[in-house]
Amino acid sequence: MWPVIGHEQAVARLQRGLAAGRLSHAYLFTGPAQVGKTTLALAFAQALNCTGAGTQGETLSPCVPVYLCTCPSCRKIAQGVHPDVRVIAPAEGTLKIEQVRALQRELALSPYEGRYRVAILRQMEAATAEAANCLLKTLEEPPEQVVLILTATEPELILPTIVSRCQHIGLRPLPTPEVARALETCWGVKASQASLLARLSGGRLGWAVVAAQDEALLLRRREQLERLQTLEQAGRIDRLAYAEQLSRKESLVQETLQLWLGWWRDALLVKAGPVEAIVNLDQAALLRKAATRYSLGQIVETIQLIRATQERLEQNVNQRLALEVLMLRLPTPDKVRG
Repeated sequence: MWPVIGHEQAVARLQRGLAAGRLSHAYLFTGPAQVGKTTLALAFAQALNCTGAGTQGETLSPCVPVYLCTCPSCRKIAQGVHPDVRVIAPAEGTLKIEQVRALQRELALSPYEGRYRVAILRQMEAATAEAANCLLKTLEEPPEQVVLILTATEPELILPTIVSRCQHIGLRPLPTPEVARALETCWGVKASQASLLARLSGGRLGWAVVAAQDEALLLRRREQLERLQTLEQAGRIDRLAYAEQLSRKESLVQETLQLWLGWWRDALLVKAGPVEAIVNLDQAALLRKAATRYSLGQIVETIQLIRATQERLEQNVNQRLALEVLMLRLPTPDKVRG
């Protein structure tokens, strides 16, 4: 048993490699943000270096549960203080070449305590071209007793030459009931709140846990949805003003668009599909209202418009201009076609 909720296939695949002694020098874990990639990477690092009971038997596994780790290695990795396990995240939103070079100097040394040096590079898609090419040299000539674990949302966002040198393991969102159950049993969240957060998470347990512990996240969600309702009645000047305001908060742009996309998808379900499948349970009354005020065609067009905006932003178009186009094309109730 690993300290990982869900992702049984990924865990089983790593366990088989450990048991057979067929380790790759590099792995690529992909999946949506906060779906559990780093959690799985740390559990794998524990399994690689565990000196407790988990090392006995046909498959290697870390000491579990984490709070009862019986070996110093698993305890240190869980606490983030193991000298041979490094987690590297983008600095100010970018993975820089200086970070990769510092890591390479560390990896050239033999493990200090464990069997392997393990480096976990989070959000590899945020690497600069220089950093990615620098890392490629390590992947081509990996040091002994080193395991690299890269994480990213999608393999297509990383250099193909890097992907080809890694064993790729994709993680999928967890079923909603599994997320809700984990929130209740492991984090003590009330059933009603757990059900709402599980749906809002889209199967990303990490997001659900953060949302359960950070009231500001749900407050921001409510404000973003209220803004969406306000824009229904807003004129062109107010809409353009909000586009300019949002464009200056780069970290919130995709979050806002994804939230709006989910809301309009729910409106579509209320209009023409299974109402029980809506995500924004606490918005049911407003969703029913929207379903009567907008035509099916308007709702579908709005979903397509938000998706197109997300794609344009991923292609690094002018952020403010893309948002202005979106705001001006959002439907208004007085244009309902029936």
